[in-house]
Amino acid sequence: MKASMSIGDFSRATKLSAKTLRFYHQVELLVPVRVDPVNGYRFYDTEQISAAQVIRNFRLMDMPVEVIRGVLSAPSPHDRDLLIAGHLARMEAQLEATRSAVVSLRGMLYPSLAPVEVIRRSLEPQFVVIIRETINLADLGAWYTGAMDELDALVATAKVSPAGPRGGIWDTELFLNEHGGAALFIPTHAPVPRLPGRAHSELLPAVELAVATHRGTDDTIMQVYGELGRYVTRQGISLAGPIRETYLEGRPGGSQESVTEIGWPISTTSSPPAERI
Repeated sequence: MKASMSIGDFSRATKLSAKTLRFYHQVELLVPVRVDPVNGYRFYDTEQISAAQVIRNFRLMDMPVEVIRGVLSAPSPHDRDLLIAGHLARMEAQLEATRSAVVSLRGMLYPSLAPVEVIRRSLEPQFVVIIRETINLADLGAWYTGAMDELDALVATAKVSPAGPRGGIWDTELFLNEHGGAALFIPTHAPVPRLPGRAHSELLPAVELAVATHRGTDDTIMQVYGELGRYVTRQGISLAGPIRETYLEGRPGGSQESVTEIGWPISTTSSPPAERI
């Protein structure tokens, strides 16, 4: 009979606890070669040590059990590598989200932003080439990147001649209910017919905005949003309607430096034109 290891010895060899090994057996991720029918003791083959070490490393990377099962049973190295690469991409996204949250919280503890100036601005109707869709909030990052790339292509191929900086329009429902309207646009001097893809021409209506400018990375933009919200509430001028962003420098996202104007729809009540907060 082939020599086998007790669960104690196998635990020492793999640094996996008995509780963990019992769970892996239960979910059929790492099945013992033999279970004593009388006392239920589990025994493992020495050849299973490598598999156990692989599983341990994957779990240290927070890989879900189902993904690990897929990796171990992948029909080819290519399929296995796709699963691992997918998990690494998810980990990188989580790390970026964690880094951004840390910077944001540190900014709350140790504010370093200059006072936020809020001004009133009246926007006239504006022709734009726009990509406008209803999306889930969880898909916002991927949607934003894809739409921006599509607008880049229109400018690069001379199908669109910009008349100003790009902008975004974000419906309240997108954040309130995690499902709502999102739009990215390029101002134009006139309507642009027969555009490829998702883009089309549209005339944005006139709007009154309270505007504040954010300079830096996305890690600190919510501080400016917060100050702008405080301002319109104190003034009693907030109106229902989408937030409008204007991207003056760079492309917002992640750790990239950019300059973004944030416009909050307001009523036209009389009040000081600007305030530093």
